Amino acid sequence: MGVRKRQTAEAKKEANKSFYVAKLNNCPTSPRKMRLVADMVRGMNAYRALNLLQYTSKDAAIRVEKLLSSAIANFELKSGTRAGDDELYIKEIFVDSARQLKRLRTAPQGRGHRIRKRSNHVTLILDKKVNTIQQQ
Repeated sequence: MGVRKRQTAEAKKEANKSFYVAKLNNCPTSPRKMRLVADMVRGMNAYRALNLLQYTSKDAAIRVEKLLSSAIANFELKSGTRAGDDELYIKEIFVDSARQLKRLRTAPQGRGHRIRKRSNHVTLILDKKVNTIQQQ
């Protein structure tokens, strides 16, 4: 590995130490349905989002709630402190499509229609709020 490549890798590692990430891979829900829930909580306070997801009737909300609680646990493990009520917020949450299972459904006159069972990957990044008020 070259010197420049090593330096950029070290810089990326340092930058990632301030973020707290949780990933959910191969979730058997269509990405479109999962994005509805992800859009609902993007930019929110972490505990407020947990409360909202708990009472949302969508099936994808259960999975995102579990992912968010995992990200909060990652924060507590990485920083060594308990998470306060106002300091964590969802910096980024994005949903990518994953593999599709392709199945055939019987159709009239000897034909078959394709069924695509979609799945997705969800990545959630938490960050701490920075107080902009300077103490003098």
